[in-house]
Amino acid sequence: MTQTLTLRRPDDWHLHLRDGAMLKAVLPETARDFARAIIMPNLVPPVITSDDARAYRERILAALPEGADFTPLMTLYLTEATDPADVVAAHASGLITAVKLYPAGATTNSASGVRDMDKVQHVFEAMAEAGVPLCVHGEVTRPEIDIFDREAVFIDEVLDPIRRRTPGLKVIMEHITTADACAYMKAGDSTLGATITTHHLMINRNHILVGGIKPHYYCLPVAKRESHREALVELATSGFDRVFLGTDSAPHTQANKECACGCAGVFSASVTMPCLAQVFDDAGALDRLEAFASLNGPAFYGLPANETRITLRKGNALDIPAPLETGEGPVVVFDPGRPIAWHVERS
Repeated sequence: MTQTLTLRRPDDWHLHLRDGAMLKAVLPETARDFARAIIMPNLVPPVITSDDARAYRERILAALPEGADFTPLMTLYLTEATDPADVVAAHASGLITAVKLYPAGATTNSASGVRDMDKVQHVFEAMAEAGVPLCVHGEVTRPEIDIFDREAVFIDEVLDPIRRRTPGLKVIMEHITTADACAYMKAGDSTLGATITTHHLMINRNHILVGGIKPHYYCLPVAKRESHREALVELATSGFDRVFLGTDSAPHTQANKECACGCAGVFSASVTMPCLAQVFDDAGALDRLEAFASLNGPAFYGLPANETRITLRKGNALDIPAPLETGEGPVVVFDPGRPIAWHVERS
């Protein structure tokens, strides 16, 4: 039985850091294990222009613990007023790595997102020509669409038409949650990638709803039924080379989760690597964890894999950390509700 596992240091291809006191509190939890992360731009106000991205990047770097080896990969928030020239120039300079598409109203701080995809088609075309990747929150938001069907409908009605209209556009389907998305992903070409979160590999909708509402499992896209979770695990552990880790680790204070209208988001940065090792171990696929966490993402984005390593060791059950104190209130760390036997070795 494998008791230790050494792999290239992983990257997180979907991360929320927020700003201010929250940023300072949660950033060390990611920088401890991850070398790079795609930083989500849904602040208030959002990160829309290259100047916004530059200023946010400076705040992130200033918040890093002394000696930390971590690179934030910045994104721009796509709006119907986005200037394609600004996007292309920001990407060419290395300031940004991708652009993020939020359908308006799809998730936290998405009110400024896109309502009419035709109004941003010229931006997609400029991005395709310049090789700028598009990260997509893949849900429709029409009220008549059941929340558990939003992802499948988005693929049919929005994503597939965008890709057909824009040959060469590199698209990342973020935080996929359904067997439908897995099938679409596997049928796609080299311009289509996908991220899967830690929590969607470990929980289904029963975890949220059975025995009382569990607000710290509530996220968007919402966790689906068990058959969808199993499809995600199968894809993540299969060795398929265009799917990779994006934690969607999203901190909210305990008070903002445990209230009448709780926020969507799971904070998993502190425990992601032990949880992933457990998922891959349970699937008999520990030899494929490095590809999912450390190799496939850089390859899709055209970046080198990290040269540094981390080591995971199997032993006693992991103690889930106490809520993280942030200065804005405690943030509860993701607890999958079952024993995790893996730990990241700390020097």
